[in-house]
Amino acid sequence: MGTMKHVSPVLIIPLALGLASSARAQALSLPPSGGNQVSSVTQGIGLVRVSVDYSSPDVAGRQGKIWGELVTYGYAKFGFGTCGEKCPWRAGANENTILTTSHALQVEGQALPAGRYGVHMIPGEKTWTVIFSKSSDAWGSYFYEEKNDALRVTVTPKKAPFTEYLNYVFTERKADQATLEMQWDELAVPIRLTVPNLNALHVAQIREELTGSPGFSDVRWRQAANFCLQNDINLEEGLRWAEYAVKGPFVGQENFSNLTTLALLQAANGDAKSAQATEKRAFGHATASPGSIHSYGRALLARGEKKRALEVFRANAKKHPNQWPVNVGLGRGYSALGDYKKAAEHIEAAIKQAPDPGNKANLEKALETLKAGQPMS
Repeated sequence: MGTMKHVSPVLIIPLALGLASSARAQALSLPPSGGNQVSSVTQGIGLVRVSVDYSSPDVAGRQGKIWGELVTYGYAKFGFGTCGEKCPWRAGANENTILTTSHALQVEGQALPAGRYGVHMIPGEKTWTVIFSKSSDAWGSYFYEEKNDALRVTVTPKKAPFTEYLNYVFTERKADQATLEMQWDELAVPIRLTVPNLNALHVAQIREELTGSPGFSDVRWRQAANFCLQNDINLEEGLRWAEYAVKGPFVGQENFSNLTTLALLQAANGDAKSAQATEKRAFGHATASPGSIHSYGRALLARGEKKRALEVFRANAKKHPNQWPVNVGLGRGYSALGDYKKAAEHIEAAIKQAPDPGNKANLEKALETLKAGQPMS
């Protein structure tokens, strides 16, 4: 099982022995064995980097005859190496197919630590077993040993459009997951990869980065605090980061953006009294521009605080009457509370004030939505 085109067992054995006998010599830059070109694919899942390095055989006129014939179902017996009668398929050609992950992740819901793994597969007519071996530098599966398994998962193959060259691709990509798919001939084998603690990884990375040059900028401390707020994670430390953005030695800056971030985190930590006092300081600050107050109202909307957001948009209108983006904020505030008529009035006014054609076009679409009795997006 798993003997690829142009690489017969007769040729592989002397080749393998030749590699062993010349291990002390520097390798030559020769073409890949059997013409199976080396390929690689990398995908980021948040901070996590997952890569697959493999050699890619071609179907070469054997369409519909790969699975169950060239690559047999179940284990194979090669008659060479140490795998005996339990030799899986190498999941590619030539040397091990290698999966490398920079951080721990879940494969089909099971934990796989960060590291480098040799990938093997046991094909079946209905289900496949995918093996991640701690041994990743072998040639093929000839010396595969089950004791080196880091993880085994069961997956279900599916019919797929014909693919001449074996290919690994990442599909169904989301913020915290992706599907690694092996495609060859008329079959695809999907393997679901998930990073369940993605935001916690970001927090740990942010915490480390703040000890370096980013820690000398109040903006970076505010961004770190906002990440915690927006993702409802690490709120106590996020509050300390917000405080440092405002009054940290040599770093802190008291301005509208830093103060309102601090107010939001004080409220998120249950200190409503301090939050109100900090917000009052923010609105009285010289940096309380129409745009910054609008952004604060949008942040409140994102947190589901619709009534409070409309109060902020109204305060913006009182402090900066009839300015861009004051009318936009009022439109959003009334839309969020279901008053589409008032929202439309302010969006019509905002269209006349739009600073560029792109913003004007977006507002015109929003107006159509409001007149149709639907909320702004």
